[in-house]
Amino acid sequence: MSAETVETAASVNNGTKRLIFVCIAIVLQLAVVLLINRFFAEHFLVYSIIEHIVAILAVLFIYNENKPSAMKMVWTMLILTFPIFGITLYLLIGLNAHTLKMYKRYHEIDRDLLPLLPSGELALRHLRESDPRAANICNYVRCASSYPVFDDTAITYYADAAEGLAAQREELAKARRFIFMEYHAIQDAESWHSIQDILEERVKAGVEVRVFYDDMGSIGFVNTDFVGRLEAKGIKAQVFNPFAPGLNAFLNNRDHRKITVIDGLVGFTGGYNLANEYFHLTEPFGFWKDTGVKLTGPAVKSLTVAFLEMWNATIGAGEEDTDYRQYLVNAPKSPEAEGFVLPYADGPMDEVAVGEDVYISVAEYATDYAWFVTPYLIITDEMNRAFTLAAQRGVDVRIITPGIPDKKLVYSLTRSYYHNLVRHGVRIFEYTPGFCHAKMSVTDDALATCGTINLDYRSLYHHFENGCLYCGCAAVADTKRDFEQMFAESREVTEDYRDPKSTRRLANLILRLFAPLM
Repeated sequence: MSAETVETAASVNNGTKRLIFVCIAIVLQLAVVLLINRFFAEHFLVYSIIEHIVAILAVLFIYNENKPSAMKMVWTMLILTFPIFGITLYLLIGLNAHTLKMYKRYHEIDRDLLPLLPSGELALRHLRESDPRAANICNYVRCASSYPVFDDTAITYYADAAEGLAAQREELAKARRFIFMEYHAIQDAESWHSIQDILEERVKAGVEVRVFYDDMGSIGFVNTDFVGRLEAKGIKAQVFNPFAPGLNAFLNNRDHRKITVIDGLVGFTGGYNLANEYFHLTEPFGFWKDTGVKLTGPAVKSLTVAFLEMWNATIGAGEEDTDYRQYLVNAPKSPEAEGFVLPYADGPMDEVAVGEDVYISVAEYATDYAWFVTPYLIITDEMNRAFTLAAQRGVDVRIITPGIPDKKLVYSLTRSYYHNLVRHGVRIFEYTPGFCHAKMSVTDDALATCGTINLDYRSLYHHFENGCLYCGCAAVADTKRDFEQMFAESREVTEDYRDPKSTRRLANLILRLFAPLM
């Protein structure tokens, strides 16, 4: 068994691709310089003027894009300093590079699929009566992404991914109609085998089973015949955005969602993929901390819609679902339902960063405390401002990051954000038992989030993600208790980064300059 994790392998391959793109851009820049020296020496001034006009036009285009200021700044500096290199690199990896074909395909699917979700108006009205600020956040999510809030769905929080997987296997074995599974990474090893055995048994019982995974996330962990082997067992399988050498404009956008739907009645989501390290079968980076939630009731419809969006947007022509309604079950209200639940999805096919906006809204909601945990802390200026402003209001803002990194460069970049946060009152903790892969927040004993969305540029702007916001229920208290346990096991590093040495501060500035390219 390889000691390398799924996340690390994906990062290595993604980093290799980016390195290739950078090399291409450098070669082009050098080639232009050589051509100028050889052929255009007499017309250098004319060429220089043209080059700078093109660079200025490119910068104006970037300036008018709906992107965070930090992302605009790094591209502006690169293009104005090295026009050919900067523009080439931007065209390759900076356009959030969904193709027009994929953009149209997703919008066609969403146009037919999203209106099938309920409005959630009545639940929103009930929430507004008890917690107007939480209702405002839920109303924003509905307006921005069409996903409604529910007041008839039970939610169970799992503080350990192994507990979530055990519950997942138990529910999978009960499936009667269909099973949908969508994951960033699947490792063809013990943890997946325990699930596949159940899926094969359910197929024999007449259950429709679909498995959908990201190729970049799973590369190196499943063989190229993995889909064929699943389909030979009667399991419908599909790979999202297969990795292929060359300039695939859509390659930068990955499916980072983690979703299981069973009969439209029960659903699971959270931070964990279906690979051994998430369930402590291997521990290359110490104890792997991850979490998840189970939904039982009508809110599962939102997870079903999120799955059907991705499946149908990327399936072959003529193989799409012709009737979405057959899978959008009107689940009965759960007897254990309490409070409010809002599952939602986010993606790069629009200009709305719902995942980031929810985290910012959590910080703005808080009057007592706002706690966050993330494996990678590479945040925008807007999110940084929201966290520090909350701390300056007197809110106890805390962020937990890993004590043992899975990617050293990203870990250094994560730490480069500490100083500006702590000098404005944010407290930083590093999880000493190992690597924390959970992506959560909780505030004021009132609301919490759990899902797939990291506090980094890739999750917030480039990947397809999903999360779940919940309030007024026992799961919020369970989430808070888990945070308290993580704090007890973590080392607070706030004072270590309050006044860093000048050399470290300079290194941090350089690292942060290129954060949007990570």
